[in-house]
Amino acid sequence: MGIKSLLSKPLAAYVAWQQKKWSLAPEKSQDEVFASLIAGAKNTAFGKDHHFDQINTYEDFKKHVPIRDYEDLKPYIDRVVAGESDILWKGKPTYFAKTSGTTSGAKYIPITRDSIPNHINSARNAMLSYIHETGKSEFLDKKLIFLSGSPKLDKKNGILTGRLSGISNHFVPAYLRTNQMPSYETNCIEDWEDKLDHIIDETLKEPMSLISGIPPWVQMYFDRIQERTGKQIKDVFPEFELFIYGGVNFKPYEKKLFESIGKRVDTIETYPASEGFIAFQDSQKDEGLLMQLKSGIFFEFVPAEEFFDENPTRLSIHDIEVGKNYALIINSNAGLWGYSIGDTVKFVSKYPHKLVVSGRIKHFISASGEHVIGEEVEKALRYGMSKHPETEVLEFSVAPQVSPAEGLPHHEWLIAFEQEPNDIEQFAKDIDSKLCELNSYYEDLIQGNINCTLKITSLQKDAFQQYMKSIGKLGGQNKVPRLSNDRKIADAIVQWKK
Repeated sequence: MGIKSLLSKPLAAYVAWQQKKWSLAPEKSQDEVFASLIAGAKNTAFGKDHHFDQINTYEDFKKHVPIRDYEDLKPYIDRVVAGESDILWKGKPTYFAKTSGTTSGAKYIPITRDSIPNHINSARNAMLSYIHETGKSEFLDKKLIFLSGSPKLDKKNGILTGRLSGISNHFVPAYLRTNQMPSYETNCIEDWEDKLDHIIDETLKEPMSLISGIPPWVQMYFDRIQERTGKQIKDVFPEFELFIYGGVNFKPYEKKLFESIGKRVDTIETYPASEGFIAFQDSQKDEGLLMQLKSGIFFEFVPAEEFFDENPTRLSIHDIEVGKNYALIINSNAGLWGYSIGDTVKFVSKYPHKLVVSGRIKHFISASGEHVIGEEVEKALRYGMSKHPETEVLEFSVAPQVSPAEGLPHHEWLIAFEQEPNDIEQFAKDIDSKLCELNSYYEDLIQGNINCTLKITSLQKDAFQQYMKSIGKLGGQNKVPRLSNDRKIADAIVQWKK
């Protein structure tokens, strides 16, 4: 056992002890974070505009601070981007995490000196929790790869700016830097396919033990290795034992990834966002992600069905229920207030409070009032695949077809298969029956002959990669939405129909 793996164990034990302490007192943890945030921002422009000096309780806060998305908060963020101090949080941000925007183009999410530990310590603690529970730490002495965006940063009025994964790359602990791959020079390559070839050149003969990244791009890495070597990943990297991922639901990728590897390896799911590191899987014994309730973020929860109401219910950690879908709202020491990050979550346990990501608020289909959400679509697909075990799905997206050339409106499932089901029509029927079971509104539309059952369009294996390449978003942290309430993506990607 090397020095890194040896020293990690007492640190892992300490972190696990701390986590247990605050996670069993979630209300106290969040109340302390809330008080700290209000005090920290009282003298900022936002704090003065929203009467933070009058806020003593969460009820006070709800009266003064509305729920916002990026567009609503943008007038304040624009001032921060322009170089003003003490606008959303004291001083100026250390970084801007640049992400794809909506109506206003690129989004600039502030990361402050106070919020950096949330991003960095949470990622570190995910690994340490794994080490503490399993006793496995030898992987730290071998090579580790983090498939991420470029660490090359620009400046926006003197503030370093780049992708979150690129920013995070600068905070890889010094003791891991000698193990980290790819090289800084390779990581700075912007073209994903060129970068991937260089990563393979550097890693192919190394003792890789840990691989981290978004599943579809890791799969692309594995595919390229298999094309080059003709071997499964376990034979190329016999010491590979831990896969860390985040950003998308792993289930649709799981079968194909493990087939590419040739064996099962341990996995850790994380829930990072540019706005903050929300949760991570702290145990191999369950799928729930431990919410980071003592890390500079005060969380609010809006029942998903009320999110678009004029005055939705807003709840703190005190009042959440297990099994219910909530829109996630954050308030943070990065200066985000009443901020909807666009995700829905569902708690699977309390004390400790663990959740799963159930979908996206804006990623739904309700062209006929069905309000189908991501969780329902993914459950229905898993059911269909269980009924047709030969099926392997690489990627998919679902959109409404409200004006078909013939027949009734329906949902179109655009699927890139590694292996198509033997009976694709029955596969579609099985998915549809499960969706009816999960969503009564959808079932009513089918039963009432307002919509017909879903239809599957089979795409080329690389259809989604080609689509992302065509819009300049191949690789990195970019993802194709699983659901859209319009046909913008569907009409673009259907050109890669089989």
